[in-house]
Amino acid sequence: MKTVNDFDFKNKKALIRVDFNVPLNDDLEVTDATRIEAAKPTIIKILEDGGSCILMSHLGRPKNKEAEFSLQHIVKSASDILGVTVTFVSDCIGPRVAEAVSAVKPGEILLLENLRYYEEETKGDRAFAKKLSQWGDIYVNDAFGTAHRAHASTAIIADFFPKHKCFGLLLASEIENVQRVLAHGESPVTAIIGGAKVSSKITIIESILDTIDHLIIGGGMAFTFIKAQGGSVGSSLVEEDKQKLALEILQAAKKKKVQVHLPVDAVVADSFSEFASTEIDPVNDIPQGWMGLDTGPKTNDLFAEIIAQSRTILWNGPVGVFEMEPFAQGTIALGEAIADATKNGAFSLVGGGDSVAAVKKFNFSDKVSYVSTGGGAMLEMLEGKELPGIKAIQE
Repeated sequence: MKTVNDFDFKNKKALIRVDFNVPLNDDLEVTDATRIEAAKPTIIKILEDGGSCILMSHLGRPKNKEAEFSLQHIVKSASDILGVTVTFVSDCIGPRVAEAVSAVKPGEILLLENLRYYEEETKGDRAFAKKLSQWGDIYVNDAFGTAHRAHASTAIIADFFPKHKCFGLLLASEIENVQRVLAHGESPVTAIIGGAKVSSKITIIESILDTIDHLIIGGGMAFTFIKAQGGSVGSSLVEEDKQKLALEILQAAKKKKVQVHLPVDAVVADSFSEFASTEIDPVNDIPQGWMGLDTGPKTNDLFAEIIAQSRTILWNGPVGVFEMEPFAQGTIALGEAIADATKNGAFSLVGGGDSVAAVKKFNFSDKVSYVSTGGGAMLEMLEGKELPGIKAIQE
């Protein structure tokens, strides 16, 4: 796996695909700079070599080059975080960019305008990729968040750098950490899969059954499994058409000697609201008109016990509606159990939008081994899919 550490960037222009698709508030200020911070080691390595960085990224999903999606809004944050003034050019192809790129000296950073202002980017247009490729001597992909897309700047562009392409330190580290769970996980390996729907997680579960010892299922998706086994789940979220599939998953896990752990009790509410009346019920005996919105105390203890015995932990998806304070305790308890296991030498990987949001909200980021920056990309890696942005560098 070639990374920026395999190249000397002295007097070279590195064309880096970063993932600066960061959230902005109503005043168009960056509210979470995690992705910019994550790209810093790659950028600094190149600058310290005596090279320069031409950064390209997308921001949001613009339809008509709307000003709110301009990467100009992140220039100040990027400059502050990187400790180097970031120059901005208001396009990503064309004569204006050619002029800006030729003016870049070693030690300097130039940020190009939002790639998705051109529909050719998401279409994976070869001619567009070729135009972008003119801006650098070496192509570096450090955008794990978009590695699962066959876009012009993430996959196609690598063709124009047959011998001068590599992974950035962030992308290399993402690949290594996912592999550490999938291929080199020390037993017992526990996967915690949460979230609302079985349908969105089925491929992941099927794909990881060969590598795990324990499967903890939480969140809304657990009720489909409980109901499929004959439980009464009241008005809890259930995918009626996925009950047969739930039983098949349990059967497949049994065959592969994977122990599946479902909630035994739940915090239930009489409406989907922060102000609902709540009680704790057995998960298979929830009254009509009530819905399970979090794991109960017995479940939290049960899950913590399994996690404490684990040496490798993958967490994807919360176990309750943690955005509402009354239903956050299960996810917090899970985070605490993973933090304790990590402190005791386990390797823990957290990935997928909602679990990453929970880890940040409840301050567990520094208490787990690795927090992935790429939601969809990490899920596709866990599903065993080949990611175009990764394949393009390895070819």
